[in-house]
Amino acid sequence: MVTAGLDEALRAGAAGLYCAEAGTELLIAHRSWLLRGDFGPFIILAAPPAGQEMTASVDWDAAVGALVSGGLPCSSGERRVLRLAASIAAGIPVDLSEALTGLDRAGITAAARAVLHAGGHRDVTVALPPDVPPVPVKGM
Repeated sequence: MVTAGLDEALRAGAAGLYCAEAGTELLIAHRSWLLRGDFGPFIILAAPPAGQEMTASVDWDAAVGALVSGGLPCSSGERRVLRLAASIAAGIPVDLSEALTGLDRAGITAAARAVLHAGGHRDVTVALPPDVPPVPVKGM
């Protein structure tokens, strides 16, 4: 899929809606889905009025439907990110215990940033300490 300008068009399409912005930013941060040709049909481009920027959005319902039905084969990390992004952006239910476990450092950081953004904290920086693995929960 050609991504030149796609990030900006997706951001423009989600602008002003915290949850849509947050889910879109999570998808953009992950990169993988936006580089896949088979994800293209789930991107909706809107022709702009004269003098305005192109906007785009994700058909979250259709994308998750294709994912669940096996029409979008992917890694477990890609699946988790798409499910989280769709849940945040469009309210599509996701099992957080499945979606959050197994994310790599970049994925869990992007997910935390998306949750904060959806809650209205748009300019928050999320950073994990370098080279510090997750701490096991004691007593479980």
